Amino acid sequence: MSSHSYTLSDFDFDLPPELIAQTPLAERSASRLLHVDGMTPRDRAFGDIVDLLQPGDLLVFNDTRVLKARFFGAKETGGKVEVLVERVLDNRTVHAQVRASKSPHAGTRIRLADAFDVTVGERAGEFFTLHFPEDVFDLIEAHGRLPLPPYIEHAADEFDEQRYQTVYAKQPGAVAAPTAGLHFDQPLLERLRARGVGFAYVTLHVGAGTFQPVRSENLAEHKMHSEWYTMPPETVAAVQATKAAGGRVVAVGTTSMRALESASQSGALVAGSADTALFITPGYRFKTVDRLVTNFHLPKSTLLMLVSAFAGYDEIRAAYAHAIAQRYRFFSYGDAMLLTRKD
Repeated sequence: MSSHSYTLSDFDFDLPPELIAQTPLAERSASRLLHVDGMTPRDRAFGDIVDLLQPGDLLVFNDTRVLKARFFGAKETGGKVEVLVERVLDNRTVHAQVRASKSPHAGTRIRLADAFDVTVGERAGEFFTLHFPEDVFDLIEAHGRLPLPPYIEHAADEFDEQRYQTVYAKQPGAVAAPTAGLHFDQPLLERLRARGVGFAYVTLHVGAGTFQPVRSENLAEHKMHSEWYTMPPETVAAVQATKAAGGRVVAVGTTSMRALESASQSGALVAGSADTALFITPGYRFKTVDRLVTNFHLPKSTLLMLVSAFAGYDEIRAAYAHAIAQRYRFFSYGDAMLLTRKD
């Protein structure tokens, strides 16, 4: 099937609702791992990734940190409001989704968490500009709530605050976790290091748009949400050294993949920071990434299209059918896959 003949319906599948993981496992690295390299997926444990990688391979992690980006509040008129910070623009200004019975007007104030007031600024598409009275990161950390994905049915508690964050999270700015990274704990990282696997980091601040389903049957009509990423020079150097020595670049998560591929659009990986709205669908030619660690994705999502482009459309269909039959746990708190690029 050529890339031009795919439509949205090709990325739909039936998922029994009980397979959507609602809570994380007691141990991060206790998840299952579906190894997909060709048409016959193999059932492994996540810890087996140590044996599936070679000395000289490079794992590229996304070190973004999830913000407590959800707020409940009230307008000056008393109307209830829910705010989800989408992006921090500077230390006093954010873009946010604002859910209210009536959209707030520029110049009005909203009281958040019964603690402080923000002023509504200009509207930017689906987002509102909100001006904070003090440092955004301090107020978010003190008064916000962790924004769990829409399919998780409980309110975030202390366990979620610890577990919906990677152990290497550093740069605050995401509103959703780079969930493939949730499977790595310190003992597993030590075992990988001892095996001779290298580590490098990118930062891509995951936006709430990651959960938005594609709505148009014709994929060419879909407008991809944009996200901010940083590609450090030392990561570019690590990738180049790995490739030169015959090692493989393994993206941990679709967010690391998007950062690496976005920074490779010239043909070579380039350091720097930029906005990316790269929409990867079957037919895309991958420039940097050789293997991908990822969780299972929502039907009709851009991420399902990305993994189908990477590992092969038929291969991913087969892998998902196998995962459902074998009762794998799906989505953010679920199990993982290790995919090999289909050339």
